[in-house]
Amino acid sequence: MSRPRTSHRRYVLDANALVGFFEDRRTVAEKVEQLLQTALSLDLPLLMSAVNWGEVFYIEWKYRGEAGAREAAARLHEMPIAVIPADLDRATRAATLKQKHNLPYADAFAAELAIERGAWLVTADPEFSKLGKVLSLYVLPRYEQ
Repeated sequence: MSRPRTSHRRYVLDANALVGFFEDRRTVAEKVEQLLQTALSLDLPLLMSAVNWGEVFYIEWKYRGEAGAREAAARLHEMPIAVIPADLDRATRAATLKQKHNLPYADAFAAELAIERGAWLVTADPEFSKLGKVLSLYVLPRYEQ
């Protein structure tokens, strides 16, 4: 008998997790690939805020041009990732986190989604440690240029 979906750990991707995957940064790409494979096998998509997807699209455009950004968008549609819209309530909760914990605005959306869904935030950004035990982190290696 299969276990209920709610018994499995949920994950929210920060922008740097997906950028690291698209740029094939070895350790990050391997860890994100494992999460994607698990999401497929469990039929339980990873989550990402639309605000954080916008960050990924911008970064891909900045470094790979418009065609690279559009290619990333096409790849996203093939992945087990649910992009969650930013409505008024979500934006208000994210702004509250930004104010209380001095987070960058887009990061506050990733944190808000993870907290709201009881999920682990997949990130390489040490800024999220400011939230303490409020937020569970799946820490990726930090990318150094």
